[in-house]
Amino acid sequence: MKNLDTKTIESFGDEWTQFDQSDLSNKEAYEIFKNYFSIFPLSKLSKTSEGFDMGCGSGRWAKFIAPKVGLLHCIDPSKSIKIAKKKLRKFDNIKYHQKSLDSSGLKKESQDFGYSLGVLHHVPKTESAIVSCVKLLKPGAPFLLYIYYSFDNRPIWFKYLWNLSNFIRFFISKLPKFLKFLICDVIALIVYYPFARFVLLSEKFDLMFKNFPLHFYRSKSFYSMRTDARDRFGTPLEKRFSKKEIHKMMQISGLEKIMFRKNAPFWTAIGYKKK
Repeated sequence: MKNLDTKTIESFGDEWTQFDQSDLSNKEAYEIFKNYFSIFPLSKLSKTSEGFDMGCGSGRWAKFIAPKVGLLHCIDPSKSIKIAKKKLRKFDNIKYHQKSLDSSGLKKESQDFGYSLGVLHHVPKTESAIVSCVKLLKPGAPFLLYIYYSFDNRPIWFKYLWNLSNFIRFFISKLPKFLKFLICDVIALIVYYPFARFVLLSEKFDLMFKNFPLHFYRSKSFYSMRTDARDRFGTPLEKRFSKKEIHKMMQISGLEKIMFRKNAPFWTAIGYKKK
């Protein structure tokens, strides 16, 4: 049985069709890329490197990785793979696979690197998904992972606030596509934008609000806020894990030398397949 949720796949296909990242500036796109890949050994990639982007969506990471490698496999079970093909058409070193992570067609221990960012918390069995990814890697190859965190580094009031938002997500995610997009846009406008800009303004007066909700979006565009509001409130299946739980799953999957990014986005981690 494939490790996927059909309603979630359909939801992400709709999301990346609507938000294909074309309206995101190259500068902001690259800044977001650097946030995630700051702990990844990009300097070790070469024209002989072959790797995979698991859950590629519209290809927002692939456009920065493809120029550095010999072959990149973009894998996604949703219709967003068509968006990726269109946006990345200038690259002739990308192969596209509209398949699930456990039936990608790639051979075991064939890949020099891999990454999966913001994906594996949306599948029924996250630990099994990580195992499936690691099986594709050659011994010693790096794997970059980002899955939603359970706010284990946040104060208790922050967690209660998230519980409220998750209750709201439960209902929004079941709405028809049009209403779902509309309500998520409203949330981006009346929640994400004012909270984020308040934090940005406060920093100009040397006031620090690192635990303030949506601090991460303080300098992000409204387009990014709309995209992530749709991701956060419109997705049927979402799971969250503590840093300790993520570390354990990565170890079980066969990774070592595990390291976490110290700053947001939490928790971004990298590990290397055991030799």
